[in-house]
Amino acid sequence: MTQKVRRVGFSQRVLLEWFELTAGLVHAGNDHAELKHALQDLLKDKVSVGSQVTRCSRDKIISILSKTWLSVPNHLISYRDYGLILLKNTPESEHIAIHWGMITAVYPFWSDVANQTGRLLRLQGSATAVQVQRRVREMYGERETVSRSTRRVLQCFRDWGVLQNTDSKGIYTFGKTILIEDLQLIAWLIEAALHSHGNGSASLKESLNSPSFFPFRFKSVHDRNTRIEFRRLDVVRHGMDEELVILRTNIPKSLSNRTGLAEDHFETTDS
Repeated sequence: MTQKVRRVGFSQRVLLEWFELTAGLVHAGNDHAELKHALQDLLKDKVSVGSQVTRCSRDKIISILSKTWLSVPNHLISYRDYGLILLKNTPESEHIAIHWGMITAVYPFWSDVANQTGRLLRLQGSATAVQVQRRVREMYGERETVSRSTRRVLQCFRDWGVLQNTDSKGIYTFGKTILIEDLQLIAWLIEAALHSHGNGSASLKESLNSPSFFPFRFKSVHDRNTRIEFRRLDVVRHGMDEELVILRTNIPKSLSNRTGLAEDHFETTDS
């Protein structure tokens, strides 16, 4: 049986500030043509300067930005809308987690590179580009595009400050760590991982400890708070001491509609 080739998709070095601008443009109601024009104007002096080549790096970056925040798959529309509201209600210092989640949901390749990077960092305190590339190629195949795209994602991690260079070329160590205390944002990242994995359920403990979230440190999640704040997920007991998080098949209207989110999702829950 022929093994299905995994899609890479994320193949460019994309700055965090470009994702932030894109999300802002989408939230303001810009359509695809308006978004593309704004991003072309932003990147014309930064990427593929003067290039007239079809599908140059600038066009590929714009495609990634658009697919992440505007032209998302149908099953991610409510998740995207939820993310736009989170961006409005979350301190800017934590916006990186929201963009990380959105990219994870749209591009599993990003999550896979992060997972392998996080595993190596936990195991040995550092990660080499060669090690990460080898592990990712084992998943995606021995293709040059896999190695090249892995390098680009690692460059994103470095640009975003969550990896830092060491004195040895091609070897990275931990960068900044972002503390996430908002349970709604923690649930957002768990949901991203569920979308990325495609199986719709996972162990809550394993999700919170996933190496793919290596830049983040999560507040302790307790049973009661979980059931209050994980409104887009079901949390069920599995066995004696394990809980599963499961994607809901029917998201309540107030959690799917952008206006509803603004009015309902951030209401205060009584004790």
